[in-house]
Formats: sequence, structure tokens, C-alpha cells
Amino acid sequence: MTEDLLPALTARATEAAHARDPACSCAAAITLAHRDDATVVRHAAAVAKAHAPGTDPAELTLRLAVAARLPGVLLPPLAPAPAALHGRPVTYWPYGMPVDPDDPDAAPWEEAGVLLARLHRAPLRETVPSMRGPEKAARAVALLHHTAPRHPAAGPVLDAWADLPPWARGEAPAPEPTRLCHGDFHLGQLIRDPAPGSPWLLIDVDDLGAGPPVWDLARPAAWYAVGMLDPDAWHRFLTAYRAAGGPAVPPDGDPWAELDVPARALTAQTAARAVTKAAAAGRPLDEVEEWLVDACARMRSVTAAAPGGPGRDFPT
Repeated sequence: MTEDLLPALTARATEAAHARDPACSCAAAITLAHRDDATVVRHAAAVAKAHAPGTDPAELTLRLAVAARLPGVLLPPLAPAPAALHGRPVTYWPYGMPVDPDDPDAAPWEEAGVLLARLHRAPLRETVPSMRGPEKAARAVALLHHTAPRHPAAGPVLDAWADLPPWARGEAPAPEPTRLCHGDFHLGQLIRDPAPGSPWLLIDVDDLGAGPPVWDLARPAAWYAVGMLDPDAWHRFLTAYRAAGGPAVPPDGDPWAELDVPARALTAQTAARAVTKAAAAGRPLDEVEEWLVDACARMRSVTAAAPGGPGRDFPT
């Protein structure tokens, strides 16, 4: 990570804020994230994001164009194309309030379901890149395989991943029909303007693109299946998605024939990240991380008992 990136990005965020509001109060800039794959800085009403090294600026520009033409669904960018900074593409955005992680009862599950349904129903243009969800999951599992393959928890995760069909591992084209997808949906991808009553919007276009829309429902589905998401929250989310005409699952009845494979993939991805981080820190798995690994082990046992491969038997 370039040592000069953070102060340079802070200066860019300040410039963007002053361009939006010349009378900016100029409170101190806030670093919202500073990781190898993303650095995000806020100054007043503007946010500057340095994307991961190796990000294709041309594809990112296409993703920004999608956000610009769906302003009621995705947060519109402040500039139509990324700028370059220390070899990283940088994008600019309005600041928005995130979901409060300390108030789970207020989590906007219904709003999230409606936003995803509207995204999935939006026109899919030929210029949109492929959705990168399976690719990101594959990278997480590959990192576990390369850095901690002998960790006691690695085996169930790698086995569960190996049982998935090639498309879910990013090794083959996704099944048709494809739709416009977010690619990395979770509640951290929602913000709204600080003004009271402002609507929620989706953020983070890094993985946005054409793909199977069911992928965007897979993380909440996986959390519900392994006991990490309250059943009421899951059903409110799914009901709102269906009521808004979301095409990823049938409008009624059992959705798991469609959800099963991507939910397994997201479980394996999340478990792989958890085990990799625990191994790097030299610490034991915490309770949630153990749940994820146990879910992978149960997935493998269910798959082994079903000769047809993964189906609608995701362990709950």
C-alpha cells in the first residue's frame, strides 16, 4: 500500500467537497476505510474512494455509468469516470449515512429487497461487464488454500467449495438468464442522505454487472440458513423483493431451488475469509466463525447424501 495514498486521497476528497459546496465548513477529513483493496476518505459532503490495485478503469467507468442512470437505486457518482492517483483509480461520491450496526431491529431489510428487485429489473445493456461475485468468492477460497491449507478448519471449507458447480466457483459462464446485479450485496452496501426521510440507496459498484440475480440474495439467505439472520428479517426481505417483482426467485412458494447453490458459495466464501484471518492472526476461531465452518461441514454431508449434487437441502 502506497504510504502517500492516504494524504493524497484526503486532499482529493477535500477538493471534491469544496466543488460541491464552496462554503464548506472544512471539518477534519475522516478515513472510512484503509485496506489493501480500498481506501475511502470523507470530507464534509464528499467521499473519495481509491479502488483496488489492478482495477480496470474502463470497466469501472462502465459501472459508474450504470450508477448514474439508476439514481433511485444506486448512489450516483460525482464524476463520470475515475481519476488516477498513485496507480489507483479514484471515484467520487456524495456522503451518505450507513446502516447502524448497533440497531439491528432498524435494519432496512424491506427497502433492500425493493432496491435489489428494481436493480434486477433494470435494462441490461451489452456494455455492462460481468458481475464479479463468483470471482470474488473464488479469490477468497484460493487465499485460504494458499495461506492456511493445513488449518483444522480449512478442510470443511475447501471441500464445500469443491462441491459447487463450476459457474458458482467462477470457472464457467453463469446460467441464463442474466440480469443487472450488484455482485456483493450486504447491509453495508446501503446508505442514505443525512436529511430526515431520505431513501436508502445501494453503493459500491466494484462488482456490479451482468449475472444471475439470485447471487444478490445469497448472502442474506446463507446467514438465515446458518442461524446468523433472524428468520423474520429474512422473510421481510424476501417478501419485499418478491412483491417488487424481483426475478431471481419465483413469486411464491419455496425459493431454495434457486437460492441453494449461491447460498452455499457465499457461506464458503465467508468461512474462507474468517479462517484466513484467524490463521494470520494466530488466534482461534470465534463463535460466529465456528458456525460458518460447521455449516460448510454440514453442507458437505448433505451433498454426499444426495447423488444429484447440491440441491434444495441447504442445512438450516
